[in-house]
Amino acid sequence: MARPLPKHHDQIDQESFMCGIAGVARIDGGGLGPEASGLLAAIADELAHRGPDDRELVVDGPVGLAFTRLSLVDPATGGQPLVSDDGHLVLIANGEVYNHRELAAGLPGVRLRGGSDCEVLLHLYRQHGLQFLDQVRGMFGLILWDRQRGHLVLARDRFGIKPLYYHRNPERIILASEIKALFRDPATPRQLDWERTLTTPLLPAAPYLSAKPLTTWFEDVKSVAAGTIQRIDLRDGSTEVHQYWTFPGESAEVPATTDEFVTAYRELLYESVRECATADAELGLFLSGGIDSAAVAALAAQQHPGLHTFSVLSASTYRNEDAENAHHIAAKLGLPNHQVLFDDCRVPEPDEWKRLVWLLETPLCGPEVYYKHELHRYAKQARPELRGMLLGAASDEFNGGYSEDVSGGGGWSGFLNNLQGMARADALASRPDLSAWWLSDGPALVTDEVVRRFAGRTLTDPYPAYLAWEYSKLQQYNVWHEDRTAAGSGIEARVPFLDHRLVELVAAVPAGLRRDLLWNKRILREAVRGLLPDRSVERPKVPFFYGDGVKHTYRVFARMLEGDGGALIEEALAAPGAAEFLDGAALRGVLAGMTAQPDSPQLEIALRAVNVGLLAGMAAAPPAPISTRPVLSILRSVEVSGWETQRPQLESLVGLRPAMPGTLVPRLTDNVMLLAATDGDWFVSIDGSLEFTLEAQDTRMLPLLRAIDGTRSIADLTEQLGRTSDDMYADMLELLESNVITMQAAADPLP
Repeated sequence: MARPLPKHHDQIDQESFMCGIAGVARIDGGGLGPEASGLLAAIADELAHRGPDDRELVVDGPVGLAFTRLSLVDPATGGQPLVSDDGHLVLIANGEVYNHRELAAGLPGVRLRGGSDCEVLLHLYRQHGLQFLDQVRGMFGLILWDRQRGHLVLARDRFGIKPLYYHRNPERIILASEIKALFRDPATPRQLDWERTLTTPLLPAAPYLSAKPLTTWFEDVKSVAAGTIQRIDLRDGSTEVHQYWTFPGESAEVPATTDEFVTAYRELLYESVRECATADAELGLFLSGGIDSAAVAALAAQQHPGLHTFSVLSASTYRNEDAENAHHIAAKLGLPNHQVLFDDCRVPEPDEWKRLVWLLETPLCGPEVYYKHELHRYAKQARPELRGMLLGAASDEFNGGYSEDVSGGGGWSGFLNNLQGMARADALASRPDLSAWWLSDGPALVTDEVVRRFAGRTLTDPYPAYLAWEYSKLQQYNVWHEDRTAAGSGIEARVPFLDHRLVELVAAVPAGLRRDLLWNKRILREAVRGLLPDRSVERPKVPFFYGDGVKHTYRVFARMLEGDGGALIEEALAAPGAAEFLDGAALRGVLAGMTAQPDSPQLEIALRAVNVGLLAGMAAAPPAPISTRPVLSILRSVEVSGWETQRPQLESLVGLRPAMPGTLVPRLTDNVMLLAATDGDWFVSIDGSLEFTLEAQDTRMLPLLRAIDGTRSIADLTEQLGRTSDDMYADMLELLESNVITMQAAADPLP
């Protein structure tokens, strides 16, 4: 049942932390009917995983509010809504205001009655109106009801870290932290927006510098824009939109030298981590082994000496050394490190994957999202009192983390040239008749003046467009999935690198200093030099599970899609609209080729297409709330005392050292041929394409491949070639992982 509005804010919780917020309001001058209480209760049920400890429902006149809470201090009295002492302002907010004490100190005559960090927002709004968020630092989605003026105010933080969605018709607006909660309203459409979905460049990984508005994926569902305030007059529905921050945002006086930039960055990063690591409840940290999470760990450890860190241990992260580096960093900082095991047998079941896709509400759900969701699940199982997770996310986007990848091996000039090409491709999307000039094999014979004059876009300096693109991607993918993967386990994700002052600083780096500061995250590396070992400071960027071991991860998800006769694919193709927009034969064909080429990036694109269909089907018939779904399997971590001494054990656990009986008979895979060249070299052909070259003087792999005839066992080959068992094992494993050979029969293992 909805309760009466409290007289004033009497909350004493010191942190808002993660929660779910929702509201329904008449925008035609009328009042809510008796059905509003039941609707709010149903919405609160859907948001229960975001705040499993408590809920508050309020209905008063034209406005109803729902709040689900993850409690930190005194669950008996903490909570929201927050109400001003005169009763004119009512607020529910998801997130945190980091500088609330500083803001309160600047409000003359104001004394905060409670301990909530969001209470200051009531006073700021009363004094500054739509400018009330100008000086606020934090992450938040909020609904503020100005009862005296009859206004409903909606807002989100500068990066959209905290979500807030809505559906609006001429009579009313309904709002919630997650889209699935809106579907509890019978008046909200439940259809996938196929046109917006299929034209979102991020879905097929289109290489355009396209900063499109956020796609919610569903028809008539919108998102309050990041850095924006909407004020709705409930008497007539008229709406005023105020953008209080724009990317890259206003910055203070720009430093003159690289050293001054590094110093300024260091000071801001220290302060941001300190603010994000301030909490009364237990925090954890995802430690990937890269510079970003390592920097956050080193700084946060100063406040939380026993901070628990969590890392992915899989065949992929073992191969790219992420897991090993995470172990060493944690040991150096004296922090507990949980190496959460993902062996080659851990393949998500179809129902498990559907649950994750529905939790995420986005087709951009892939291996990275799965790993992070599972890390949160493990962290909650291992540390039940844990409430927040520090992340190293969003450093790459603005600190030059992708510069080497974008350069294609061409250094800084290659990076800038490729940015120019991406900006040009986006500009020419509206003029395909001009694109041919740049699509030929030779150099373009016209200048970018053609683009400026005939496509209306200036490409003088594409770097600002690149940053705007990263800002757009960040909202569509990064902060979206970080919020949901954490919320699914009742945890709040905290992102120190998304302090707007940090982003404004790096966005203000002048062109002449970008190479020195923003190539391969040099500004961050120099800022934390001395805080971390040089090994960690200078370690090249490794994108999570990608690299030499990516095939191990992709193989897991290929098995998932193959499972139960391709059940996920068939369910996706049976969804409303799927037959019209998805090519079923092509999708099945991609799946059929995944086993032969397990490292193809096409797997993730195909998986996104499957997710689109799954979302369309689940929207039409929404599943039960996440919080009421069956508990998933128990996860386990590996105790690592010494990485070097435990290598054989770790390789065995992640599936990199499978048992290989000596009587197994290797043979070339059906699509593989061994071809001799006239100069004595040999080639390995896979599906008609020359994949590997074996030089004539090769005394290891070439003799082995020539000796494999499909009849001799591993033991026979070992003896014939005069090899040791360990050497033969390593070579056979490499050939198996490359899909060059397969095995038949088995008996006694190699010694």
